[in-house]
Amino acid sequence: MQENSISVVLEFIREHPNCSSKDIFEKANPTVGLATIKRILQKNVALKYIEVFGKGKNTRYQLGAYYQFLYPIEIDTYFEKELDERNSSNNFNFEVFEIFKSIAVFDKYELENLNELQNKFKSNTNHLTAAEYQNELERLAIDLSWKSSQIEGNTYSLLETERLLKDKETASGKTKEEAIMLLNHKEAIDFIVANPDYLETLTVAKLESIHGILIKDLGVDKNIRKQRVGITGTNYRPLDNEFQIREALEELCEVINKESNVFIKTLSALVLLSYIQPFNDGNKRTARIISNAILINNQYCPISFRTVDTLKYKKAMLVFYEQNNIFPFKNIFITQFDFAVNNYF
Repeated sequence: MQENSISVVLEFIREHPNCSSKDIFEKANPTVGLATIKRILQKNVALKYIEVFGKGKNTRYQLGAYYQFLYPIEIDTYFEKELDERNSSNNFNFEVFEIFKSIAVFDKYELENLNELQNKFKSNTNHLTAAEYQNELERLAIDLSWKSSQIEGNTYSLLETERLLKDKETASGKTKEEAIMLLNHKEAIDFIVANPDYLETLTVAKLESIHGILIKDLGVDKNIRKQRVGITGTNYRPLDNEFQIREALEELCEVINKESNVFIKTLSALVLLSYIQPFNDGNKRTARIISNAILINNQYCPISFRTVDTLKYKKAMLVFYEQNNIFPFKNIFITQFDFAVNNYF
């Protein structure tokens, strides 16, 4: 009963920001009294799930950044609203770095699940010869190169990608750039496999070097962009100042380097690098390679993203851009880690 009342209170505040405790009691149809509502509010203010403004009768409440970060969002329902009806944040929020440092990104049960999967991966790989492990890693690398490129609009099929990466056989009817994108992916993966400790300490220069591999011969500018970039399907505007972009990347590196949990490090790289959009092109590709480099360096199972729905992946990322909410993308990460453990090695 109490848990349900908490959900009712939080949902009401989400839909009615700057409301009072009296508003919640009279309009949210809670099953508890006003005194209990005030205790719920006080507790969630302490947890930073709710922010409080004013005093006495003028006290008002709105959701805090922590709850905004984690509350469940159903992707399809969210995108039923038109772009300008989604009450989204259009500007880059530097507070997301502090949130990643301060909040439990995964709850207890999610971490237990992920750790069990990782233990299964370790058990499986302990029974593989070096050659068998390498064969499985090669299979995953092909799947990752294909899927990561497909998310960015590449039209090669998985079978065509395999022929290209194994036999250097290009597919008919495809562009030269599509083949280069796939070959660059494989080169980047081969690099992080051959140099697993390269990103032991993440730096802006190392991010730029991985990006450089991915965009080689594609006519894309290297290093941090110096002009504005737009994102289709959202009003979110990434930073457009080179010095602020570098500052954001340095914050990202600090978040990852100070974090001890490998799953949080990996998810942080996936989401925050895409959020910053530091390069003219290839941002999400770089994020997927960097995240896998973190996993491989720590002897964790890498992720191919092979079964992820491309549209859902993009929508989950848009939810983070617009709401700084990680819930949909976190679910994608957990699902894909599960798939990787149970389908490779």
